[in-house]
Amino acid sequence: MNRSRTKAELDLNTLFPFELDKFQLDAIAALNDDRSVVVCAPTGSGKTLIGEYAIYRALARNRRVLYTTPLKALSNQKCRDFSEQFGVENVGLLTGDMSINREAPILVMTTEIFRNMLYGTPIGEVGTSLVGVEAVVLDECHYMNDRQRGTVWEESIIYCPHEIQLLALSATVANSEQLTDWIGQVHGPTDLIYSDFRPVPLEFNFCSPKGLFPLLNDDQTKINLRLKPKGAQGKQGGGKRPESPSLSFVLSQLQARDMLPAIYFIFSRRGCDQAVEDVGDFSLVNKAETQQLKQRIDEFLARHPEAGRVGQIEPLYRGIAAHHAGILPTWKGFVEELFQLGLIKVVFATETLAAGINMPARTTVISTLSKRTDRGHRLLNASEFLQMAGRAGRRGMDERGYVVTLQTPFEGAKEAAYLATSKPDPLVSQFTPSYGMVLNLLQTHTIQQAKALVERSFGQYLATLTLRPQQQAIAEREAELAKYQSELGKFDPAVLANYEKLQQRLRVEKQLLKTLQQQSASMQASDMALALNFAVAGTILSLKGKHIPVPNPISATLVNKIPGPGQSPYLICLGQDNRWYVVGTVDVVGFHAELPRIAAVDRLEGPPPDLTMKLGSVRSGTEASASVARAIPSPPSPEDPPEVVAQAHRVKAVEAQLDAHPIHQWGNPAALLKRFRRMLSLQEEISDRQEKLDLQTQRHWDEFLDLIEILQGFGCLEGLLPTRMGQAAAAIRGDNELWLGLALMSGEFDDLDPHHLAGACAALVTETPRPDSRTNFDPAPEVEEAIDKLRNLRRQLFQLQRRHNVAMPVWLEDDLIGLVEQWALGVDWVHLCENTSLDEGDVVRMLRRTLDFLSQIPHVPYLPDSLKRNASRAIQLMDRFPVNEIVG
Repeated sequence: MNRSRTKAELDLNTLFPFELDKFQLDAIAALNDDRSVVVCAPTGSGKTLIGEYAIYRALARNRRVLYTTPLKALSNQKCRDFSEQFGVENVGLLTGDMSINREAPILVMTTEIFRNMLYGTPIGEVGTSLVGVEAVVLDECHYMNDRQRGTVWEESIIYCPHEIQLLALSATVANSEQLTDWIGQVHGPTDLIYSDFRPVPLEFNFCSPKGLFPLLNDDQTKINLRLKPKGAQGKQGGGKRPESPSLSFVLSQLQARDMLPAIYFIFSRRGCDQAVEDVGDFSLVNKAETQQLKQRIDEFLARHPEAGRVGQIEPLYRGIAAHHAGILPTWKGFVEELFQLGLIKVVFATETLAAGINMPARTTVISTLSKRTDRGHRLLNASEFLQMAGRAGRRGMDERGYVVTLQTPFEGAKEAAYLATSKPDPLVSQFTPSYGMVLNLLQTHTIQQAKALVERSFGQYLATLTLRPQQQAIAEREAELAKYQSELGKFDPAVLANYEKLQQRLRVEKQLLKTLQQQSASMQASDMALALNFAVAGTILSLKGKHIPVPNPISATLVNKIPGPGQSPYLICLGQDNRWYVVGTVDVVGFHAELPRIAAVDRLEGPPPDLTMKLGSVRSGTEASASVARAIPSPPSPEDPPEVVAQAHRVKAVEAQLDAHPIHQWGNPAALLKRFRRMLSLQEEISDRQEKLDLQTQRHWDEFLDLIEILQGFGCLEGLLPTRMGQAAAAIRGDNELWLGLALMSGEFDDLDPHHLAGACAALVTETPRPDSRTNFDPAPEVEEAIDKLRNLRRQLFQLQRRHNVAMPVWLEDDLIGLVEQWALGVDWVHLCENTSLDEGDVVRMLRRTLDFLSQIPHVPYLPDSLKRNASRAIQLMDRFPVNEIVG
C-alpha cells in the first residue's frame, strides 16, 4: 500500500490514558506500517481499542474509516458509542433500511452493506462510495464461520481494493495463521496479532444441588478430582439420572458469593421467559438501585407506553430481565442499557447475546451444554462455549470473571471440563455463489476474471492446503509417466498396442481351447464309464490318468473287474509292457471296441499274488503273461473333436503372428510391454485422480456455472451479458435475488396499492413459518390474486434449481402477510400483536425484512415509476415505532 502522504503521528498516551497491552501496541504498530492486520484475542480483551485507534488516525489525516459489524443491533450500538466518543457529526450509519450521515468520516454498517457497496464497482477499484476510505474494520470476523452468512466476509475481503487497509477483529480461532495468510494472498501484506491473554482471567465453576464448586484443578488443565464421577455414578445405565439445581438455588449461590451481575444462558425463548417467571418475587437490587431503576423504567414507559409488557416490567424493577429474539427490540435495547449501568443483576438470554453485543458481566451461567439445531441435538462446540464464557469478567471492574456450568440430567462436570479446556475451533469457509454475485460480477468482469475471483475464496485456499497430498501424488505420477514416455517415445505406440492386443487375444484363444478340451474330456469320461460297465476280459484299453501318471497312454487289455469301495469297479489290466495295473474308470482314456479282444487272457492264471488291490498298484508280469502282452496291439491315437482341432489352429495362428511381430526388432517384447502397460496404467490413474481433485477444487466454480445456466433459462443473461431482467435482479439483495427480480419484473405488483404491495412483498421475504403460527388477519383479495399468479413461475424456478442441485429458498408465504398489510393500514401495535401467535420480536423482524425489501425497489432499474412510488409510500406507512430503528 503506497500512500503519497505523511503518516500522522498520534500520542497514544493522550488517546488512551492507561497502559495498553502488548498485542494492542503490536497491532497499532502494524497499522502504522501500512499493513492490514488480523487481531485474534479473547472476547473482552480490548480488540475494539485497535479499531478506535484506526478511527483516530483517519480523522487526524482527514480520511475515512468504514466499521462493519455482523448485526444491525451491533451496528446501532457502535453508532451510539462512536457518536459519544467522536461526535455525532463524524459518525454515519448504514443498515439495510437506514441511512444516516452516509458521507461521515466514520461510517458504521453491517458487513452485507459493505459487500454490496463493493459490488457496485469493478473488483479491486475504488468506487465513489470508497473515496477517501483509509481502512475497513471487520468486527467479529469469526462470523465467517456462520453457515448462512459467512460468505459475506469472504467476499468483502476478496473484493476490497488493495490500497485500503483491512483490520479484522476476531475471537481466538484455531487457524488464525491460515486466515492471515489467505488475506495476505488475496488482499495484500497482512500481519497476525495473536493473544490468548485475558486481562480479566476466567474461573470455571460447576453447580449441582450439592453446591457450587471449582470445575477444574489448580492448573486449570483437568477436571477437579472432587467432581470426577466415581464407580457406578460414572456409568450411564438404568440408574436414576442426576438432578439439576433449582434456579433459586443457583441465584442464591451467585448472590452469596458476590458473583452478580450475571448473564444466564438458556437456549430457548420460552426457557428465558419461564426463568423470569420462576424467580418469583426474588429481588437482586438494593434500595438505591431500586430507585434508579424505577426512575429510568418510568421514563422509558412514558416515552414508549406500548413497549412495556406485564411479565417484563415488574421483574425489571427487581433487577431481572429476559433477552432474546422474540422480545420487542426497543425493550431489548433498554435492557442492554440498564445492564451496562449495572442496574440489572441477571439477564436470562439465548446465545445470540454472546454474538458481540457489549454486555459484559461478572458471571456467565451456561444452563446446558447441548443444544437443538436443524441437524439434530448435539453438544456445544468449543467456540460456542468459549464465546458465551468470554462474556464474563468486566475489564477495570472485576478481578476475575466467573463461568458457571450446571448439572443436568444429561451433562455433568465431565462434559463441562472438556469444553472449558478445549481449544477454539478453526474457521471454515462458508463461501457460496449466489445469483446476485453472478450477475454483479458479469456486469463488470469477464468470465475468466469472475472465475479468478471465485477461486480466491478462503474455501479454495483451505481446499488447496487439504489437497496438497493429492496434488503431490499426481505430480509424482506425472514425473514417472514422463520418464516412460521419453523411453518409449521412439517406438510406435500403435505397434506396442497391437502386440499387447495380440497377447491378450492369445490368452483368450488358449483359454477357449482349454475349455473345449475340458468339455470334450468330460464327455468322453462320461461315455467311458458307461462303456466299461459292459467291457469283457480281453478288451483293448488305453490307460493314463490320476493313478497312471505317464506321458503317453499305455496300451493294455482288461483281465478282470473287482468291486471297488464306490459305484465304479476296480479294473485289473495287463499292459503292453507286461506289467499289471490296478486302475479306475478315470484312468481309462481309450476304449477300443473296434479291435478284437485278446482271448488269451482267459488262460492267464491271474495277477501276481503280491499285487495289492489298490488303485495305482503296479507289478511286473511273468513269462506266461509276456506272450499275452506281446499280442496287445497299439491302437491309433484318439482324434480330438473338430471344434478342438479348429481352436488349436487358431491358437497356432496367433502365436505365429506374435513370433513374426515387428516389436522383436526393438528388443525384449516382455520388458517393452511391461513399461508400456505401466505407462497406460499411470495415464489412467492420473486422469482418475485429477477428475476427483477437480471435483473438490472446482466445486464453487461449478456452482457458479450452474447459476449461470439457470439465469440464462430465465432470460437474465444473454450469453454472459446481463439483460434488463438480469440488471434488475442484480440490484436486489436477498436470499434469492433471481426470484425477487422475477417477481418484481412480472408486472403482477405494478397496480397494487401501497399497503397491498407491502403484503405482497412480505410473501417474498418471509421464511416458512412454524406450523403453529397464526394470525387473525387475512390478506386482501388483490394480494392473494397477485401471489397466485406467481405460483407457476415459482414452480418453474424450483424445477430448474432442483435440476442443477441449487438449494436457494423460493419463498411465497401468504399465511402471515395479513399482519404486514394491517400494519401498513395503521393498526396499532398492541392490537396487531393480540391477533397473532408470533412473538413481538418475530413480528418486528418480519416487518423489517419487508421494509428492507421495499427500500430496494426504488433503486431497481426498469421497474415502473408507479411501483417505485408505491414502495416509497409503503415504507412511510410502515416505518413507525416499534418497527423503526432507534439510534442515539
